[in-house]
Amino acid sequence: MQIIHFPDDECPPAWRQAVLALGNFDGLHRGHVTIVERVRERARARGIVPVALTFDPHPPRVVRPDKAPPLLMTAAQKFEALGTAGIGGIAVVRFTEALLRWDPEQFVTAVLVEWLQVSEVWVGANFLFGHERAGNFSLLRALGARYGFRAEKIDPIRYKDFVVSSTRVRRLVAEGRVDEAGALLGHHYAVDGLVVRGEGRGRQLGVPTANIRSDNELLPPDGVYATLVGIEGVVHAGVTNVGRRPTFGEGGRVIETHIFDLSRDLYDCPLRLSFVRRLRDEKRFDDVAALKAQIEDDCRVARDLFAQISL
Repeated sequence: MQIIHFPDDECPPAWRQAVLALGNFDGLHRGHVTIVERVRERARARGIVPVALTFDPHPPRVVRPDKAPPLLMTAAQKFEALGTAGIGGIAVVRFTEALLRWDPEQFVTAVLVEWLQVSEVWVGANFLFGHERAGNFSLLRALGARYGFRAEKIDPIRYKDFVVSSTRVRRLVAEGRVDEAGALLGHHYAVDGLVVRGEGRGRQLGVPTANIRSDNELLPPDGVYATLVGIEGVVHAGVTNVGRRPTFGEGGRVIETHIFDLSRDLYDCPLRLSFVRRLRDEKRFDDVAALKAQIEDDCRVARDLFAQISL
């Protein structure tokens, strides 16, 4: 899958007249997937490339950096997810202070018309663009009629009583409600990381753990979670502690995962850690024996959970 950047790269000839999904797509939740599916269907029917256009950095980082939320995905995770969902190419607009001052029509003409030469643009119902977010779907459709492309929107997607949005998913993850976040996403909330050397205390307790360093911005709050770990294309079940290991009096926040039924050296191994359900708060134990007993109980609870669901 080819990735191009505005304004540095030229649009590939094969992309011209593309059907475009336009948005930030952080988390690639159920609403985003609905847009991508519609774009993919329209592109397939016309024999052209389905393309997604997104922004880097995330616009709030430029508009209000002090208020910008942590992202649900790294750029690499987002691009991978879009490709898996059927997008054939990704156009990334480098979001700058200069671009922030563009009015909606300037964005449409420079990016959608002159750069990408789109034939169709699909957005979410609440998509806003241009200086001070002055552009909405009605304006995008009017500009499309003026410049020769079709603009369509997808109405908000609801899951049970909630409108699905990246903002709501972030709130659920930040509250530790990872199972609810996964329901809105349509997939488990996941971070990517690398296994690094720790203190070896898990092995001493008989429950060896992989210490994970991740570049993802958003972690669930301190606690113990039932998790899935993807390593080299294979998914393993386990339990993960996010926190500061208060029993040992250490203050640095760490991610430690015990992977069930796996005994191999994982140092420097990349993996994907998916949060399935919160099991309990992190707490301080009076002694190592009590901690070990609790870990064993956590493992039993997690194994019972995974026995009921498909990995």
